[in-house]
Order: sequence, then C-alpha cells, then structure tokens
Amino acid sequence: MVKTEKVARVSVTLPPELLEDFDEVIRKMGYENRSKAVQDAVRLFISERRWLQEEKGPQAGVLMLLYDHEVRGLEDALTDVQHNYSNVISSTMHIHLTERDCLEAIAVKGDASEIRKLSDELSSKRGVKLLKTMIISL
Repeated sequence: MVKTEKVARVSVTLPPELLEDFDEVIRKMGYENRSKAVQDAVRLFISERRWLQEEKGPQAGVLMLLYDHEVRGLEDALTDVQHNYSNVISSTMHIHLTERDCLEAIAVKGDASEIRKLSDELSSKRGVKLLKTMIISL
C-alpha cells in the first residue's frame, strides 16, 4: 500500500469477467473513473456489514446468496451450514439462474448474533460470488 497525504493507493486482483462487468456498470452509471466507483462500493459494503455487526436482539430478513454450483463440494458445505442454523432459518428458495449459477433466498428470524454467524459462514465459502443481507430489527 502506497500512502500519500490524503489517499492510500491499493492494488486489487479481479477475474477479467468481473472487471468487465464492473466497468460496464460504472460506465452506464456515469462514473468517470474506477477509483470513485470502488470507493462507493467499499463504503456500501462497510455500511451494510457494520450495521449487521452492531445490531443486537431479534431480527428477521433474507440472505440472498449467489454461487457457482459447479465448485466442488460447495453445495454440500452450504447445506451443512444451513443445517447448523436451522434455529434461525425459516425457509429457503433455490433458483437456477444459468448453467453454473444458483441463487438462494434464505429467510431468517432470530437473534442478530446467530444471523450474523450464518451470514459470515455462508459468504466465506469458496464459490460464493455474492451474499446480500436484508435484515430488520423486530
């Protein structure tokens, strides 16, 4: 990391298709450069995760999970994690998006700390492309 007076310069490694998609989206949105778009994306990630990390007590919501079902062992690992959190999972819906990609909507209700642990375990699995959390306090 190279630091200047007001910014820190970092290097990020991305798969080519992710970078192409990112560039296409930010171009359509009118961003003039990647740096501003990356800053906004990081801020959004931090605000979502911080909110979930700081909440306490009863919560309800949905975890949206996008993953590559062809990654070896991933589906079994995701199933095992979900079985370990049956106390907070109310329901799941599985949608086949493409030949490789699947979307799961996992309805949750329970203590914030348990939902947080579930979310962290799911998102850390190799082959999980995205986990979006939409949670409300009860």
